[in-house]
Amino acid sequence: MSHAAPASHQLPDATGRDAGPPFVSDDRFPPAFGDDDYTSVSDERYWQLLPDGLLYKSYLAGEKEPRFQSVWLYETGRGWIWEPTVGGRVGLIRYGTRGAIKPQGWQLDLEGAAFPRIDPIEGSELDSIDVRAGIISTWRSGPTAFKAGYYHISSHAGDEFLLRNPSFVRIEYVRDSAIFGVVHNLTPDFAIYGEVGYAAGAQGGAKPLEFQFGAEYTPAIANGLCGSPFAAINGHLREDFNFGGNINIVAGWQWRGRESDRLFRAGFQYYNGKSLQYQFFDKHEELIGLGIWFDF
Repeated sequence: MSHAAPASHQLPDATGRDAGPPFVSDDRFPPAFGDDDYTSVSDERYWQLLPDGLLYKSYLAGEKEPRFQSVWLYETGRGWIWEPTVGGRVGLIRYGTRGAIKPQGWQLDLEGAAFPRIDPIEGSELDSIDVRAGIISTWRSGPTAFKAGYYHISSHAGDEFLLRNPSFVRIEYVRDSAIFGVVHNLTPDFAIYGEVGYAAGAQGGAKPLEFQFGAEYTPAIANGLCGSPFAAINGHLREDFNFGGNINIVAGWQWRGRESDRLFRAGFQYYNGKSLQYQFFDKHEELIGLGIWFDF
């Protein structure tokens, strides 16, 4: 009676040499980072509805990026404030490689987020909320990615804040902007970027031009429960203030999804510049605190 060889037994090939364990395919796993850091598991390109992953990620230190976050910040002379964010960016359609790990090609994304400010000193009442929505076309080829599209952002004062501050004059701050951005990975872990926005529709103190630029260190490999350190810096200049603006720094520890490439981070944030909340857009703030962030 013949018996099948155990799965761990190495079978000989036609030359009589051991050919290695049968039926094991390396393409089940994302490739290790090496000389082909920006080559996908497969270079074949397909039309895909609701694809996995993004070709152009949110800036880690961008203060108005669509994500989930909960950040507690201390402002000198005032005390603690809570700056949560509820939102995200998803792919609608892609012509490119499959999967979330190092995808290449073209993709159309939809984004949206709400950025409230909660005052815990006043019984967790809402001071203000900024709301953003947009549609973005993205491309990636190797270590370089581009985006172009449109976003709307508007700012709204909280009812409780207006009741506490009857003399406050709320503004209708609105930007309807066309944007173009480019990000380049100098290494798989380190990227630099720049972005320009032009608001054809602007009111409430908003003016047309704005610029963002920055750098971020975020290890591209998933390290499981151990995680990895991260750090990022973002500058945001706006014509509203004669091209002054703000600087935002975040750093801490990150955990990356092995298959989803999504990112969970915990760490500290330092912000210096015009208010994070556009309802108070001409007010200077220096903030420092701790937070958690989830990026798609």
